[in-house]
Amino acid sequence: MILQLLIGTVMIVLNVVLQALGLDYVIRKVQWLEKTSIRGFKKLWKSIILAIVVLAVAAIMTVEIWIWAMFYLLVGALPDIESALYFSVSTFTTVGYGDVILGTDWRLLSSIEATCGFLMFGWSAAFIFEVVTRVYRKEGKAIQD
Repeated sequence: MILQLLIGTVMIVLNVVLQALGLDYVIRKVQWLEKTSIRGFKKLWKSIILAIVVLAVAAIMTVEIWIWAMFYLLVGALPDIESALYFSVSTFTTVGYGDVILGTDWRLLSSIEATCGFLMFGWSAAFIFEVVTRVYRKEGKAIQD
């Protein structure tokens, strides 16, 4: 049990670092896009930025899910990549179908992964909300000027 808690802690830290670095990169690219000629697309520029942000956030979380899946595969907790990825997706998203489960040696990690996924989705939603707010606030200021 202690080993699972330690591994789970390391995995959460890894996910948090990846999320922080990824979101930092995304916001820097959004700032760059806002300064470029993307505003020349008139009404489409907001949609373009928001689509890029949502896809980038989804890509970051996809990498996080793959990290969990690869761990399960490497320690032999699940038999193949399809099972490991399926289990990781259903656990990280907290859907948890229960048709693929971990053995007793690793099952505590599934709860830790679900907690991690819950936190990463919350953080991602807050980030997307902040970008949406920022984009519409900038448009409002541009209209006033």
